[in-house]
Amino acid sequence: MTVGKSNSLPSAPPTSPVPASGPAPAPAPAPVSSRAAVWIISAGVFVVNLDLFIVNVAVPALDESFGGSSLASLSWVLNAYAIVFAALLVVAGRLADRYGHRRGFLLGLAVFTVASALCALAPDVGWLVAARILQAAGAAALMPTSLALLLANTPAERRPRAIRSWAAIGGIAAGLGPVVGGLLVEADWRWVFLVNVPVGVVGLLAGARLLPDARPDREGRLPDLVGAALLTLAIGALAFGLVKADAWGWGSPGVLVPLLAAVGLTAAFVLRSARHPAPIVELPLLRTPAFAAATLAALLFTVAFAAMLLTSVLWCQQVWGYSAIRTGLAIAPGPLVVPLLAVASGPVVRRIGAGRTAALGCLLFGAGLAWWAVQLGTDPSYATGFLPGMVVTGIGVGLALPTLVGAAAAALPPTRFATGSAVTTMARQTGSVLGVALMVTLLGAPAAPDAVLEAFRHGWWAAAATAVLAAAAALALPRPTAAPSGP
Repeated sequence: MTVGKSNSLPSAPPTSPVPASGPAPAPAPAPVSSRAAVWIISAGVFVVNLDLFIVNVAVPALDESFGGSSLASLSWVLNAYAIVFAALLVVAGRLADRYGHRRGFLLGLAVFTVASALCALAPDVGWLVAARILQAAGAAALMPTSLALLLANTPAERRPRAIRSWAAIGGIAAGLGPVVGGLLVEADWRWVFLVNVPVGVVGLLAGARLLPDARPDREGRLPDLVGAALLTLAIGALAFGLVKADAWGWGSPGVLVPLLAAVGLTAAFVLRSARHPAPIVELPLLRTPAFAAATLAALLFTVAFAAMLLTSVLWCQQVWGYSAIRTGLAIAPGPLVVPLLAVASGPVVRRIGAGRTAALGCLLFGAGLAWWAVQLGTDPSYATGFLPGMVVTGIGVGLALPTLVGAAAAALPPTRFATGSAVTTMARQTGSVLGVALMVTLLGAPAAPDAVLEAFRHGWWAAAATAVLAAAAALALPRPTAAPSGP
């Protein structure tokens, strides 16, 4: 992937002549290779996206390693990461706007790399969850700054292609993640985290020398840290209530109190965002129809996506008895089609519009989940049951997710690339938390094979319904206007 000529740093301004006896003017900085910068950015985005898929594949291995921990407990290995990631994305984006995108990217990559090593050293679930929280903080700094670095150094006419290429990186990671995760888990689940370390070290060494940077907005206000705390607590309380609902009952105080707290904390967050000069979520952005529709659709779609990913891993390993590597190979065909469609769907978007393209993707994704709900049974039937649903969901992801991300970014002014992309990614991470928590509640802990099958079917139908809601939200995106015909 290449970007435009503006991806290099500007030369130093001309200096005034000086007397021969005076100091020589400093040489202009050498231009930065735009291709090298894109590769560094891509490597950082790749490991963060890869982490999502390989950690999901490792959940059953974590269960064995940590003495039969419950799915509710292990879900926090996924949810603690997603909650902190969601809450800090906009904070990190604003700090990057203020202090520099390159600095934010490199700091995020450094924290993510160190935290990955700490995850690999975890002696118990508590340590692992704590290290995942630190890992999420690094990812939160890395992701919005990666897109901001790319967009700020790409000509306006080439930004849609750059956005789709950036999204395709996640698709490539999605395609490789299940297989790589399966291979690593077969050796030891700790390699799932150690694999990030060498990539992070190389990225840091190269990025310190080669990454370009836009002029930071040092006059901008500091972000609302209290608002970030309110958002973290709200999402955490909601996830806790959903995760415990099956074990404690929906009417128990242990479930009702956190759910009501989530409502109150969300209301407080919205009020504070309306009044704070540098809120976590700029409410005027949500009044932009294209941005609001794309962000809502992305949130709903990610609820279904997270549910699909977790249930597919659990189904293959715990119901059909697949090994980790066989599970990775079983899941891989769906993600492998994502990067192809992420790049190739550009003409479809231009012809029928982002809203219709994303809606079609959401409906196809829901159709794949419905196929599983109807066709799968406890006796393995990969070729005729699991594979068709996985391929159809992969096509849905390739059409929907890059299109929604691109539509949201296209609605942003250049001064809000980092912050706005962080809001969209925050919505997606919130959707991931809700999707995992919803599946933990619906799956419960059934023992009889018929009860297990029924629980998974409920989960797939619920996820399919959420994908349909995402399609409805996507249709609210503005339709393309016909270009005037030439003479």
